[in-house]
Formats: sequence, structure tokens, C-alpha cells
Amino acid sequence: MSPKLAISSPRDGDVLNRHDGKLTDEALMVEVKGTIPIGTAVTVNGIAASVTGEAFTCPVPLTQREQTIEARAGDTTASIRVVCDHNSRPRYRYSVDDNIQWLADLGREPDSFDSLFDHWFLAFWRRMHQQYNSKIHLNIYYQTIDQSFNLSMLPEKWRDEFEQNSDWLHLSFHALQDKPDRIYKDATYDQLAHDFELVMNEIKRFAGEAVTTNVTTIHWAKVPRKACRALIDRGVDVLIGLLEDSPDGSYTNYYLDRDTADHVKTRDAWKDYSEGFIFVPCDAVVNVHDLANIIPHLSQRTTNPHIGEMLELLIHEQYFRPDIPDLYQSDVMEKTEQAIRWVTEHGYEPCFWSEGFLGSPL
Repeated sequence: MSPKLAISSPRDGDVLNRHDGKLTDEALMVEVKGTIPIGTAVTVNGIAASVTGEAFTCPVPLTQREQTIEARAGDTTASIRVVCDHNSRPRYRYSVDDNIQWLADLGREPDSFDSLFDHWFLAFWRRMHQQYNSKIHLNIYYQTIDQSFNLSMLPEKWRDEFEQNSDWLHLSFHALQDKPDRIYKDATYDQLAHDFELVMNEIKRFAGEAVTTNVTTIHWAKVPRKACRALIDRGVDVLIGLLEDSPDGSYTNYYLDRDTADHVKTRDAWKDYSEGFIFVPCDAVVNVHDLANIIPHLSQRTTNPHIGEMLELLIHEQYFRPDIPDLYQSDVMEKTEQAIRWVTEHGYEPCFWSEGFLGSPL
């Protein structure tokens, strides 16, 4: 049986850049490939395709940020939508998950910190910014596991300072609290909406609007589709995830099916047109690597241009904390700086994914 008309490459939702075709001042020229019943002629966006047996190819210029690619054979059509990053460049963002301890320190002893950067944790990240121009995104909880501290207890003492540093320091919702694991794997729309607003209302109160963003990482990156809609309804449309198997067999893929998640992790970014989210795979969870393995890992990731243009570096707050001895890593700051130094030396520019189009100029 001959195959039906279908586009096989690119795939619907792919974010395409200079590594996916030939970039000119006018367009990104990409080679569209697909299948077709044998002996059938096909056009793609009105351009006659080259047909060999049951396969076709066609060079197609993409001039818009988001564009439909349509193959037509007689009365039959097949179409996909893609996103074009015409101004793509090597860039990175550093995010920190599971933040609550430094916030609790500030809230419990506000008189001990005239400045935010009198706290050693924030002082470290400011040094990364001052030395490497890094931009840091902190995903935060509402409360500690024992509920002895929550964000409502944080004074507004440092609001001006947060706002003054919002060009390099962002805060966003992560979860209500650290436990249970996969806290949102069976969440409802209302549950996620409630927790998101709980955190974001407090962030806006104590740190101001300027630190907020349309990007976040949900704790454990496992959330049903219906619950994720609470995020997009509240302005969050970029999600970070590992999209990999976890040691216990779970899958950190939000609501994506296995085939889609496996494809997304082969790209720097991918858009789910059914919901409107852009997914950015994490390239390195720095705390899981030995110090000696960080550079080899980053080197290996960047050999593939389709995952090596946008680098998402991630770490977790608890590995910085000597008061959490089961998790504390004495070399965690060295690991962090080594990763930042390496990407800087290899021409990656710091950015937020909320800037321009995923950190590249519009």
C-alpha cells in the first residue's frame, strides 16, 4: 500500500534556526521532506516538490516567526506549523529550582540583612552576574515542608533592591512545597491555579512585577494537560523540563506523550500548538554531575547543533545548604562557576528565555 501524503520533516511545532537550513536576509530556507503515493505530483507552499518514488523534498523559504507549511497533491493536503528563530545565536540561562531556604533566612531574621546580597546565597549569584554577566532565574516554593515559614512572612524590605536587579534576577512559581514528590502529577486546573497565584501574589508583593516572567519550571515537570492550562491562562507559556527517564522509571515530560517528548529532547525548543506552550529541554542539571564531568558533559551536548544553540543550566538550592547535610555538596559553587565559565569562554551569551524570542533578538 502506498503511503498517504504526509510531511515528515520538519515536525509540527519545531523551532527552526540557522542549523536547520540556509539563512538569508530574507528567509530561512528549509528542506521539507515527506511521503506521497507513488506517481503523484506534490507542491509545498505552492512550490513544486522533487519526487522520488514515495518520497518528496522541497526547499521552502520561511519568512515569518510562525509559519504554516502545506503540502498539496490534488485535493489532498497535509500541513504543519513551525516557529522560526531567524536571529538565533549561542546563548544560555541559569535556573535554580527548589528555592525556599534563603527566603526563610531573610524572613526569619530580616534585621540581619540590610541588603539582599548580605545573604551568602544571593551574594554568590550576584558575583556570577558581576563576573560573567550571568542571568539567574529562581523557581520558588510557597512554604517549607514543616510549614514553619511561608512567603507571606517575608517583609517588603528588599522590594526596591529586587526591582533594581531584575535585569539579571528573576523569580517564578515552582510549587507549593518540596514534598510530596511529583506533587502535581494528578493535579487539577484549580489546584495548580491556586498554588501558582499563592506564590506569584507574594512575589509581586515583596519583589515587584519586574522580576516576574512568562517562564517557569514546575517541580518534577510532571503535570496533566488540564492543569497546565492554568499556567497558560496566567501568562506562563514557556516550560523547562528534562524530558528524560528518571531512575525510578517516571518521566519528566509534563503532559507530553513519550514519542513527542523523545522528539522534543532532540531540539533546542519545541512548541505545542495544541496548548500554546514552548518547551525548552534542560541541558545540564549541574548538581548531578561530578566536578570532573561538567565540562565533558557540556562539550558533548554542544557537538549537536540542534540541542547546543540554547543551553539551559539548572541546579537546586538544597545542594548549597550545609544545614541539609544529606544533600549538601561542598563543591557546588565550584561546579556552578565552572559551568558558567565554560559556556562564557565558548561564546554563549547570557539571556532570559523571556527576552526577545527565547533570548534571541526579535
